[in-house]
Amino acid sequence: MDLRGKTLNASGFHTPERGTIDALDDVLIEIDADGAIAALHRHGDPNYRSIRDAREASGELVTLPAGSYILPGFVDLHVHAPQYPQLGDALDVPLEVWLQKYTFPLEARYRDIAFARHVYGLLVEDLIANGTTTALYFATIHQDATRVLVDICLEKGQRALIGKVAMDNADECPDYYRDRSAQEALDDTRALIDYVRGHPDNREARVLPVVTPRFIPSCTDATLEGLGEIARECGCHVQTHCSESDWAHGYVLARHGMTDTDSLDRFGLLGRKTVLAHANFLTAKDMETVQAREAAVAHCPLSNAYFANAVFPLRAALEKGLHVGLGTDISGGPSASMLENARGAILVSRMLQSGVDPALAPAARSGSGAAQIDFRDAFYIATSGGGLALDLPVGQFTPSYQFDAVLIDATAEKGTVRLFDDRDEGEGILQKIIYTASKPNIAATWIGGRKV
Repeated sequence: MDLRGKTLNASGFHTPERGTIDALDDVLIEIDADGAIAALHRHGDPNYRSIRDAREASGELVTLPAGSYILPGFVDLHVHAPQYPQLGDALDVPLEVWLQKYTFPLEARYRDIAFARHVYGLLVEDLIANGTTTALYFATIHQDATRVLVDICLEKGQRALIGKVAMDNADECPDYYRDRSAQEALDDTRALIDYVRGHPDNREARVLPVVTPRFIPSCTDATLEGLGEIARECGCHVQTHCSESDWAHGYVLARHGMTDTDSLDRFGLLGRKTVLAHANFLTAKDMETVQAREAAVAHCPLSNAYFANAVFPLRAALEKGLHVGLGTDISGGPSASMLENARGAILVSRMLQSGVDPALAPAARSGSGAAQIDFRDAFYIATSGGGLALDLPVGQFTPSYQFDAVLIDATAEKGTVRLFDDRDEGEGILQKIIYTASKPNIAATWIGGRKV
């Protein structure tokens, strides 16, 4: 049901600030004609009953069934759209082998527009069905195929940020799949920005363009410098990989004599709208730089387990004040579900804190100190933290924010959530949803108040 211009009567949860779960019990959420939240009225407020009665009388009240809960739509900060066909493939090799042997050949196929349209259509539909209302996408080097992804996101109603990948370094990119020159990479980036911003179906700016150097190894310095200039000129978001693995981190140190963070900063690619994927090898100084520039990290716990050679210190980054959201990293991560990735974030944080070598005494087993997070932090980075990272009004049920939401049906016949009246209440219900919900429990997804 389209909720624009309606008042929703529902229960659910959101986390406007890290560490605080706001349980919404029988609230009224007024949604304006543009899909933004106009007001939120809590049960017990002085005007609650009169507003509810008035909306019910006018036919504007929509009441969700018992046993269902609304959550903010999930914000996926790192998706390689062209890699969807290899989700779950080739997870047994190092990153550099995975790229050259499997990933680049697949991405090169997107010169075929029909192939691109088929895959991107499936991907966007599947992500929406998994409750992902906002996605930050890497596309390919192909201008036409990337425009297809823009068209599909607009057609299906997903909030998306999309970048045509820039990669022109002949030493690290195969001849069959790279920009032929720095100038081509820059011209195509500008062309995509113009296409997105001038799209006749994008007047609401639901899809945004992104400056996208794949990562430093794939780009020449001329391309990195030019992309920094474009980012300054257009005010666009920027996305790239940062210090992801031993190989990638070491490559930049050898080539530039500095870390990824410092190198991206000197090229003008580190700012408030920058999202750094992975960032496992950030130094203490790097974290200070990222925080100072108000950039963000896309934490990809499942992908990191396969390719990153290290665990990102999520809790330390959050406590230092960094903006951090959650990413699936399709297809380096083998799941399109943000719920599974939220659980992965909790799991790896516990292992980081406890250590993994049983031959060591407990005190010596962990060298990371307090690293463990719980379901509250996982929920935060999957929703509100992702919106904050992108500097967009999404991820929470707050007036002036977009009504992007997921309906969790805890009673779904094929679902995996089991609630018990005599023991589950308050944020304990959210805890069970985060740990046990699956796709059958996702009954509906709204983006900008529109059911998609």
